[in-house]
Amino acid sequence: MIVTTSERPEADTVERAKRLADELHASYVPRSNKTIRALYAMWAVDEIVVVSPREVRLLQEGQHPFYFHPSMALVRLKRLRTGGNDTLLTVSGVAEGDTVLDCTAGLCSDALVFSYAAGTQGKVIAIEASRVLHAIVREGLQTYETGLADIDEAMRAIRTVHGEHRSILQRMEDKSADVVYFDPMFEKPVTTSSSIVPLRSQAIREPLSAEAVKDAIRIARKKVVLKDHRDSGQFERLGFRLVRVSASAVAYGVIDID
Repeated sequence: MIVTTSERPEADTVERAKRLADELHASYVPRSNKTIRALYAMWAVDEIVVVSPREVRLLQEGQHPFYFHPSMALVRLKRLRTGGNDTLLTVSGVAEGDTVLDCTAGLCSDALVFSYAAGTQGKVIAIEASRVLHAIVREGLQTYETGLADIDEAMRAIRTVHGEHRSILQRMEDKSADVVYFDPMFEKPVTTSSSIVPLRSQAIREPLSAEAVKDAIRIARKKVVLKDHRDSGQFERLGFRLVRVSASAVAYGVIDID
């Protein structure tokens, strides 16, 4: 992997690219008017991170670029703004002022919905194990503009953390979050969206462990929530009560905290 910039970058974009290269343990390469195709050939790499003033993109040969975008979260939030409902919020019960721990952040789509619901008095912590995904999404949350001030504010408020949720959960205090949420990468995808393919290539696929769920129960004040494929078998294995299944086979399970 190498990190470069868009063409004719300003000095602050160059500095940002150098910082990201250090973070990603990659080489920073000045763009120097070279095409992306030329950089692939010169450096014999499969992945190039391109930093521009408004976004960070991961380019992989033969795949669509990966970059942060609110995706379906924006549609869900627009529905909430007009008085509609959201399945995840109904299942989780997240409300204004809550602290939510999203243990498998990915694109932070669900974290963004949580952040909007929790409001300015709440807190959303989004954990991502992939260093590349974490960096790209973190940068995007701070720069992406939807044109809707309240949604942009919810994006900026998300606190992103790089690390494995298992080790982070072990260090957290009892009853330190209201809701703990897991959305592991489905073994059986329910979407063929081209934007999801690069995400799957970078995501760290590990089954959710009973130990992590045990820690989540210790940490949560209200609920532990799992989103998974309805046929995954994980709800039964880990002790979640199945509460909702969508037409797309996405299912939600909860463990209520007494």
